[in-house]
Amino acid sequence: MASPASTTPTVMCRGERFRLFLDEATIQARVRELGRQISADYAGRRPILIGVLNGAFMFLADLMRAIDIDCEVDFLKLSSYGAQKVSSGQVQELKRIDADVRGRDVLIVEDIVDTGLSMHYMQRLLEAHEPASVRTVTLLHKPDATRNDVQLDYVAFEIPNLFVIGYGLDYGQLARNLREIYILDEEATDVPAGD
Repeated sequence: MASPASTTPTVMCRGERFRLFLDEATIQARVRELGRQISADYAGRRPILIGVLNGAFMFLADLMRAIDIDCEVDFLKLSSYGAQKVSSGQVQELKRIDADVRGRDVLIVEDIVDTGLSMHYMQRLLEAHEPASVRTVTLLHKPDATRNDVQLDYVAFEIPNLFVIGYGLDYGQLARNLREIYILDEEATDVPAGD
């Protein structure tokens, strides 16, 4: 619920207050831009989008609707967070892709890249299947948190190294259903609302 005492909407999750960071209109406008760019870059081809569960499902659904060329979808599931706010530093593969990506143009679709550990893992994993190409799409990137050398081809928003929820991103499985993206309020002091 929005706080009446503040001009910036807030929500509570697991007893902590989060402040609005990216509103729905801003997110959707940027997703449409990415869809147009991917459609142009892959014109005449049929890429397969590999969504990373659970966080990327909402972004992936909107992104696919913004792509106006033929494309396919599959999913894999990794875990490096559990119910915590920071990565454990270990990647577990919980669901493998079902599609045969040999000789295909693959787009890994992720909700957020912070340390880069999961993205690095996925790039190596998919390249072992001998696709024609592997490129990456991420809704959010935290450059200040990135420790692994990863190639990010399409980035919707670069953000500060802050904990975020909403639009598929969770805090212990809660808050994925929010249409906007929120940051932890105690970290929000003097932080611009994104661009």
